[in-house]
Amino acid sequence: MFARASPARSDPAMSSEDMVSNCRLYLITPPKIELPAFATTLTRALDAGDVASLQLRLKDVSDDEVRRTAGALMPIAQERGVAFLINDRPDLAAELDADGVHIGQEDATYAQARAAVGPEKIVGVTCHNSRHLAMEAAEAGADYVAFGAFFTTRTKQPQAVADPEILRWWSDLMVVPSVAIGGITPQNAAPLIEAGADFLAVSAGVWNHSQDPAAAVKAFSILLHQR
Repeated sequence: MFARASPARSDPAMSSEDMVSNCRLYLITPPKIELPAFATTLTRALDAGDVASLQLRLKDVSDDEVRRTAGALMPIAQERGVAFLINDRPDLAAELDADGVHIGQEDATYAQARAAVGPEKIVGVTCHNSRHLAMEAAEAGADYVAFGAFFTTRTKQPQAVADPEILRWWSDLMVVPSVAIGGITPQNAAPLIEAGADFLAVSAGVWNHSQDPAAAVKAFSILLHQR
């Protein structure tokens, strides 16, 4: 799921317009989820276009709330071939048999996360705008590294501002996939795709779309697959 495909980036004669993008959409749930209404919204969104993964990101809620929400949403994702990840909590990811976990720099270490979920699951790591943190995560065995924030976001308070150039540097140097995050919409995503992002992590850009989340996913799919 998070193995990098081989985009046609190696020919120096190719223009940016000629490059083949293998970038995919990585959804992050909204900060608050009301079931069962959100389950219906999610189903329609996932059916509207290509989505690689869904991260359940719930803050300041009980473990039982995470379990209940994951129990409702994980089957919807997995039935559609969408990897289901849990934010911050390797222990719950392992308990619930999720497809993986995403950890920040203030959460469990990569080694702790890997030990909890096992060798076959996905472990992704937030690296902000730090090349050093990304290199450390990749060398440790992370399945992807996440850079951001690239744009203003209200979903969470970003700890760093990232430039698309870090995606280009990473893509040219490493085979571990990169995830771009932070304020991404169909209108501003093109520079990140062209810089080599393997995944676009999006929350508000889908759930708060002016039409509806399904329309947002469709717009992202058109953008990603026309390149």
